[in-house]
Amino acid sequence: RSAVADEMLVHKGPARVFDCEEDAINAIYTGKINKGDVVVIRYEGPKGGPGMREMLKPTSALAGMELGKDVALITDGRFSGASRGASIGHVSPEAASGGEIAFIKENDIISIDIPNHKINLEISDEEMEKRRKETHIKPLEEIKGWLGRYRKLVQSANTGAVLK
Repeated sequence: RSAVADEMLVHKGPARVFDCEEDAINAIYTGKINKGDVVVIRYEGPKGGPGMREMLKPTSALAGMELGKDVALITDGRFSGASRGASIGHVSPEAASGGEIAFIKENDIISIDIPNHKINLEISDEEMEKRRKETHIKPLEEIKGWLGRYRKLVQSANTGAVLK
């Protein structure tokens, strides 16, 4: 909250949805993100990343393109202490586990109220149920070794991303 510009503490805008960090960064650098947008980066959480990738590059790209005071970022990935701007991370359950972030569509309206600790995807409960039934969670590539074992056993970030 302390790294968020006052004008971004309350924000409402269209979702710009990306299934990986690299696609979001490309869109930022090629001018496809506009003032007022809410960038959503999903499938970067503990299972999806795997390992809950750090999202400093997208926040730095937004700042570098002078969008840090005009664009919010929501992700199931994580942020370090170096990130700044309206950056909301650790969304749980993550997209790879069927969390609501998996069902956000391009141009959905998202409202953010940081002082009151609220984020709202402005669709009806009926529409969310419809999306849960019709949308397929992105299949994750199989990974061998320890990282593959981690992906299969890791729990949500809200429980500490521990293995079970």
